[in-house]
This record gives sequence, C-alpha cells and structure tokens, in this order.
Amino acid sequence: MQISKKELLAKANAISKDTLLETLGIEMIDFGDDFVIARMPVTPKVHQPDGLLHGGATAALAESAGSFASHVFIDTDKFFVRGIEIIANHLKAVKNGFVYAKATFLHKGRTTQLLDIRVTDDDDNLISICRLSTVSLPKTP
Repeated sequence: MQISKKELLAKANAISKDTLLETLGIEMIDFGDDFVIARMPVTPKVHQPDGLLHGGATAALAESAGSFASHVFIDTDKFFVRGIEIIANHLKAVKNGFVYAKATFLHKGRTTQLLDIRVTDDDDNLISICRLSTVSLPKTP
C-alpha cells in the first residue's frame, strides 16, 4: 500500500517533534517527483542579534529540506541518509514572514546525492542558494 502525499508530509512533520526542526519551526509543506519544499517562520527565535534571519538557521532549513528529499527518494527500510556537506551563500536579509527552501536533485546516485536548494521569502525573492551532499548508507540488521 502506497502512502499518500498528505500522509507522508504529516509523518515527516510528526517525527520532527523534539528536534531542531521543531525548535526552529521548520515544516515540510510539499514535494513532487523531483523537489521538496520546506518552510520556516522568521521570528526573533531565528534572528541573529541585530534582528535579521541567522544564516545558520537558513542552513538548517536547507539541510532539512534536502535531507527529506533524499529520504523520499530512497528505500528507507534498507538505507538511512546523512548530510555530508552543506554550502550556503546568503544573498538577501529577511526580518519577518516565512522563508521557503525548495530542494531539487542535481545528482541522484545510489550512494551519494547532490541537491540544489533555493531559499526564498514570501515575495519569492532569492534569499540564499545552498548545495547539500548526502550519503545513503545501508541499515544493518
């Protein structure tokens, strides 16, 4: 029996309880054949001291979206995913609203994956461009 998109998003968000994702307010909101979209509210909780979105919070959002993409597209009964490198270039500041991370695959290999993640604001302005490398490792019984 195949799980529906709504059920998979609900499951992804439910397993985020008591994790960094919950702390930062990150939630998975959509995915398709070649993308995943996550969002995060921009509030003082994710600000740097001068009141702007912290780059580390942006990187956490990007890595969360990219890692979820890798999870969606592998057999999670046999493999688990780990991020091995993230690169983030921050282009524009954000004070409030939401930021959205859209992760798409540049490479979808058996062992390694490379994702392009574009972070935008509520007005679709480009905030950050990130690249995430993940590795799929076999689960041992």
